Amino acid sequence: MKLTRLLAFRLLAGIFIVMVVGITALTIFLLNFQSDKSTNYFVATAMRVSDIIKRSTHYSMLLNRREDIYNIIKTIGSEPGIEGIRIYNKQGVISFSTIENEVGKTVDMNAEACIVCHTNGNSLTVTPKNPQLIRYFKKSQGDRVIAVITPIKNQQSCSTAECHAHSPGQTVLGVLDVMIPLKDLDSNLSEFQQLYFDGGLILLFVVTSFSGIFLWRMVNVPVRRLAAGTEEVMKGNLDYTINVQTKDEIGSLTKSFNHMTRKLKQTQEELRQLNQTLEERVQKKTEELRRAQANLIQVEKMVSLGTLAATVAHELNNPLEGILTYAKLIRKKLAVENLTEGEKSEITSELTMIANETARCGNIVKNLLLFSRQKVGEFKENNVRTIIEQSLKLIDHHLKMNSISLHTEFDDHLADIHCDAEQIQQALLALQINAVEAMPNGGELTIKALNSNHPAIIIKICDTGTGIRDEDLPHIFEPFYTTKHEGKGTGLGLAVVYGIVERHRGRISVDSVVNHGTTFTMTLPVIPEHEIEHSGS
Repeated sequence: MKLTRLLAFRLLAGIFIVMVVGITALTIFLLNFQSDKSTNYFVATAMRVSDIIKRSTHYSMLLNRREDIYNIIKTIGSEPGIEGIRIYNKQGVISFSTIENEVGKTVDMNAEACIVCHTNGNSLTVTPKNPQLIRYFKKSQGDRVIAVITPIKNQQSCSTAECHAHSPGQTVLGVLDVMIPLKDLDSNLSEFQQLYFDGGLILLFVVTSFSGIFLWRMVNVPVRRLAAGTEEVMKGNLDYTINVQTKDEIGSLTKSFNHMTRKLKQTQEELRQLNQTLEERVQKKTEELRRAQANLIQVEKMVSLGTLAATVAHELNNPLEGILTYAKLIRKKLAVENLTEGEKSEITSELTMIANETARCGNIVKNLLLFSRQKVGEFKENNVRTIIEQSLKLIDHHLKMNSISLHTEFDDHLADIHCDAEQIQQALLALQINAVEAMPNGGELTIKALNSNHPAIIIKICDTGTGIRDEDLPHIFEPFYTTKHEGKGTGLGLAVVYGIVERHRGRISVDSVVNHGTTFTMTLPVIPEHEIEHSGS
């Protein structure tokens, strides 16, 4: 995973940015605050020096003792922290200065320090406000200096003194200019700036390092453990647990994760056991259904066999009566001695008829035994036409007794199918018997076998009987559902047929119109034996 995608990295980056902005803003604020406080202190100092000079020289000025005034100013100006002291007269001439080479020079009346008190470079006209009496400039060495200009006002004691000739209307007599160097201030501010900068970097490093270690241990490591645990659970490893080392929210989340995996494992085990039990139950029920289906087939077979038995009994009665009659006649004829050739030929013909009728009875009984025997079905390749013709043999006499004409239609080269021939025959016979019973007054039964393109074999059983009502059509394949009169049917025939067709992965459908007939269509796929799942194989 990229470093920039880590939650701990993003939190640390946010903390770092906030710290940089905060420390920078705080440093600038403190430097400006310190600079303003220190500058105000130096301004106040310069103004106090000016006031001290004015108070110290006031008496000497009244007595016009210039030498005393200059000595006082020199003494004060020699104190450490004072750059220089000047006195300007009202014409802007420096009448005294602690810097000796400035005495007698005239300042520029249009300079920034003078223009606030003079108009067009003329004599003093106004007394400026305190902020206008302060100016900053740099010496040739580059050091800053603050200068405070203090006007020397014409007081009443000055204008009335005998030694002065100032008129009472003159407001300002001169200007006192006190200059204080700011070298120490600038040096201190520079040291403060460096101290704040170094302190900010140290604080930034300490806070960032602590935050990084804290986030790594308290956020990144637990989150990575949770991510690893989630991946293990995704892989299906529900035995994976996360070592809980904290009691905070992440620790609570970790405990919840471990509890969730335990619950999931418990649920999975319960589902596995339930699934195993369910599989066993399904297998048991499947086996029961298989046996029930086999029983249904056998029951229906017995029902069909009972139906056939009545017809077969009637059918067998005719040849047996003939056999009995001819046997009696032959016995009488054999009692006569010296039989003629004609009589012997007649006896031979009668014996041949007896043999044929006996064979016919034997075939009928053989087909009944073949149909009625209980046998486990086997899927193998069988010819569809042979199966259909075998089923028709069983109901041939039934058709004749009910005046039903039979029509068959087979495609050339019908494909062989893998099936249980006995069950397919049983299904066909059940449908054929239903068709015969639907035509009590005679009719036509048509059997068709056609090749399909799927590949599959389509078998149609069509009759011209009474048909099936629309409300009965959805239920005809349900077990024990019958439209026949009580005692005439069990309702199992079509249910068994449906089960046989489903077992062969085929389909069966029905089209019927009342009083016009019914057509059952069986579609049986032509598929290899190993692809068919069937019970008992």
